[in-house]
Amino acid sequence: MDIIKDFLENAFSSRIRVVIVAMIAFATILISRLFYLQILNGSEYQDNYNLKLEKTESIAATRGNIYDRNGNLLAYNELVYAVTIQDTGTYSSTKERSQSLNTEIAEIISKLESNGDTIDNDFGIYIDSSGSFQFLSSGSALQRFRADVFGKNSIDDLEYNDKLGIDEATATADQIVEYLEGEKVYNISDEYSKKLRYEIMVVRYNMGQNSYQKYISTVIASDVSDESVAFIKENINELTGVDVEQKSLRRYVDSEYFAHIIGYTGQISTSEYKELSATDNTIETTDIVGKSGIEKYMNDYLSGTKGFETLYVDSVGNTIAEGDYQAAVSGNDVYLSIDMDLQKAAYILLEQEIAGILYSKIQNIKEYSTTSSSDVVVPIYDVYYSLIKNGIIDINAFSDPNASQTEKDVLSAYEVKEKEVLATLKSQLKASNETVYNQLPDEYQAYSTYIVTTLKSLGIFDASAIDTSSDVQTSWTSEEMAVNKYLIYAIEQNWIDITKYESEAKYADTDELYADLVDYIIDYLSTDTSFQKLVYKYLLLDDNISGSQLCLILYEQGVLSKEDDEDYTKLAGGQITAYEFMLSKIKSLEITPGQLALDPCSGSTVLIDVKTGEVLAMVTYPGYDNNKLANSVDADYYAYLTFSAANPLYNYATQQRTAPGSTFKIVSSTAGLAENVITTTSEIVDLGQYTKVSNNPKCWIYPSNHGSINVSEAIRDSCNYFFYEVGWRLAGGDGAYDDATGIDKITQYASLYGLDETTGIEIEENSPHIATEYPVMAAIGQSDNNYTTIGLARYAAAIASEGTVYNLTLLDSVRDSEGNVIESYSPSVRNQIDVLNASEWDAIHYGMRMVCESLSSFNGFSVEVAGKTGTAQQVASRPNHALFIGFAPYSDPEISIATRIAYGYTSHNAAEVSKDILAYYFGVSATEDLLSGEASTVSNSENEFTD
Repeated sequence: MDIIKDFLENAFSSRIRVVIVAMIAFATILISRLFYLQILNGSEYQDNYNLKLEKTESIAATRGNIYDRNGNLLAYNELVYAVTIQDTGTYSSTKERSQSLNTEIAEIISKLESNGDTIDNDFGIYIDSSGSFQFLSSGSALQRFRADVFGKNSIDDLEYNDKLGIDEATATADQIVEYLEGEKVYNISDEYSKKLRYEIMVVRYNMGQNSYQKYISTVIASDVSDESVAFIKENINELTGVDVEQKSLRRYVDSEYFAHIIGYTGQISTSEYKELSATDNTIETTDIVGKSGIEKYMNDYLSGTKGFETLYVDSVGNTIAEGDYQAAVSGNDVYLSIDMDLQKAAYILLEQEIAGILYSKIQNIKEYSTTSSSDVVVPIYDVYYSLIKNGIIDINAFSDPNASQTEKDVLSAYEVKEKEVLATLKSQLKASNETVYNQLPDEYQAYSTYIVTTLKSLGIFDASAIDTSSDVQTSWTSEEMAVNKYLIYAIEQNWIDITKYESEAKYADTDELYADLVDYIIDYLSTDTSFQKLVYKYLLLDDNISGSQLCLILYEQGVLSKEDDEDYTKLAGGQITAYEFMLSKIKSLEITPGQLALDPCSGSTVLIDVKTGEVLAMVTYPGYDNNKLANSVDADYYAYLTFSAANPLYNYATQQRTAPGSTFKIVSSTAGLAENVITTTSEIVDLGQYTKVSNNPKCWIYPSNHGSINVSEAIRDSCNYFFYEVGWRLAGGDGAYDDATGIDKITQYASLYGLDETTGIEIEENSPHIATEYPVMAAIGQSDNNYTTIGLARYAAAIASEGTVYNLTLLDSVRDSEGNVIESYSPSVRNQIDVLNASEWDAIHYGMRMVCESLSSFNGFSVEVAGKTGTAQQVASRPNHALFIGFAPYSDPEISIATRIAYGYTSHNAAEVSKDILAYYFGVSATEDLLSGEASTVSNSENEFTD
């Protein structure tokens, strides 16, 4: 005991020894605790640790449907299976990540395609049928895409990238693909084919748009087959982060007729995300939003409210427990004011009329030129060329290994021609060449113009820097200068930015800079599709290829079907000519005006309920299939829509503005009556030519005249002279004439009809423009008057209702999934025109009734219609625009209509189709007779007046 006692006393007598003992004690406790945690209860605590890896997933809401006024379905959702991928892998390096992801994506894509499925592709570059990379868009949309690729917040941030050796603002499709596929970005192996490398890049880019966030799924392919679903499910354990999910796709019924109203949906863009997420923290980069039309305007109602689910996952993302859950709330349904059946019928009738006009103007000639818009005809060679120019025939497919013999023959002829053209151009572009523009053949004038125009569009030739007063510019404009001399001068004046075609400004000598520019031009033209199409034009005109060959290619490329088509057999056997063949296909609408994009190829019509102001139909022709733009963009189809000369994406009903022609004379009548410069009985003598203003305008009937007529008769006869005089009197008249006074009066009364502002509809609409000069000319609808079809339709409804002007809407109501009305919409009264008395309105209406009585289109028509025609010239070398506004029945107006056929030759064509639409609305003609599916019969007679 004493020994122990001495030991303890000695041990604790030293401070160091006390510390050592304490440390041993603490170590013992720590080791014991670690043993308890890791050995005895390790499994339990590991589970608890894993459960703390928490993620919250949003649950997308089902988008609401869109219906017409009668409950007919126009837009809905379809549940499909989609293959998705998440970046859940663990990697030791960026290189390993790329290799792993690329290998897995390549395997999935290959399997999907073997099952007939394709990847979702909204990427801004696509592969055309010749295997070349092409941009999907142009202009500001293209610059936004470039900014996204290079990680810029704004297109203004695009710059020359020294590391990449790329000017980001002008980067080509090939440069962008090479950059993304390269080692610095996705590091995609050269062992894959060009197409597969591109598809891997698209998937990786889409993943990148999600910022590679853990547990955020990226869709590889939507609406996949059962075979692809089975493959993914069977290999789920080997495919890291890959799964099959149900996805809602947007579908549209009868899309061609409604696309411009309804619009379409798509994945949120970078710019949209930045804008929307600034005020809504639930917005995600994978959200589907409305991109245009009602889908965009009513997006908040249609999109619903997201739900969420809290999950607990292990280190590779496998769900091991579930937490909080909140269901998504479906979007509300939107009902439109549009009548589905009327909309479809109006569209079909408009197409039939436009096709009939085109059909009647085609002649079996090569070329035609005129300076009179009333004499324009369509050479059949223009029709053949439009098959190539407007993309109906895919010239890139001629080089496909599986191309038909006809396609190969056409390509062979083209290659010979192209070689000759480029050689000639290179010779003409030599600095020493003295051949001025107007001494060149028409073909090479066209090529020279194309070169200069293209250099400007590429930003190489700065059009804004041109000194229009210089002698050289004047000589070029008057076609008295050689194109090479013009370009050399442009270099000397710094109008040409040499950095756009030189990697560095290594030459100070103009001759060397010009020589390099010529090399650039020739290289560019050799791969430029638009230039290739221009070469095909002259290949046709020189009969080196034939119209028959192109018509046969329509079958070989699947534009037309050979099955049960006697025309194919006759064409192939030489029993009918290509001219007869094309007329037959245009007549049957197997080839449509919208496809050919020749004048006329577009039009619009709007019908409004006069008593309520509701828009019942709003048609734009040509339409497009918005199913191919929603969900995942069909790149080839979108490229066709973008580059088509018919501009199918453009809403002609709400965006096209042209002069109203004589339809404006109702405004002038209103102004004249209200200002007491005329009365309903006062008469003006038409002398044929109006000499009170310096331009001495003529009445359309000159050298004849209308004699002495009152306002109703002037409306009936569309007498220009009468309304010149009204405009003169509004401006103060004899002794007090003042342009500004006259324009103020015209503006005042046009504004009463709502022609000074947009109509209020919920989709994009261009603002109208009331004339700002020359009241005498403005009074007949000329000067700089410009209005949309929807604006003219509201104007027609106001005339019919004796002055009620509505703020329009395309909406009827918003309802929840149970059918309960959440919000109702109806037109509101903008203003009431109260400047005319009943007899004055009667005089205007009577004049409009006499217009229709004088038109052969309305002969024998059982419904009394009142209307006003209008013919508006835009350029002398193209046909006039055709317009008609009207209402029916005359005695108790129920419906108003406004129709415009762009470049439709004469207003009687617009009146004719308006009558057919009214016949459908009132049910006075058999539907099968009206909707024949063939081009209308159009008379080219000039017996009726032209206003």
